Amino acid sequence: MADRPSAPARLTVWYDGGCPLCRREIALMQRLDRGRRIDFIDAGTPDTFTPIDRGLLLQRFHARENGRMVSGAAAFAAMWRAIPLLRPFGLAARNRIVLRMLERLYLRFLRVRPALRRWVR
Repeated sequence: MADRPSAPARLTVWYDGGCPLCRREIALMQRLDRGRRIDFIDAGTPDTFTPIDRGLLLQRFHARENGRMVSGAAAFAAMWRAIPLLRPFGLAARNRIVLRMLERLYLRFLRVRPALRRWVR
């Protein structure tokens, strides 16, 4: 009997559904995720199961890729790898230098996120 190719691994991402900026970003990613390989979970909903502390999930973007929790730029890169259009960016982020640069940009974004949230509302 020939081996059947395995289905692509699913990715789970947790996002802050109370953040208008985050909701817009996730809405775009959902449209781009034509293969439906990503489970998008609003970590801000009180009855939603979270694998780690809800407060931590809401502070940074988190994903579970191949059973491993990642956050920040690594979580975005995992999401990009699951979306064919963005896959080259996700693959580039496997380079530790690229990932380190993306993480620095992400940390800067986190500092201005509160102001951006007010602006997007």
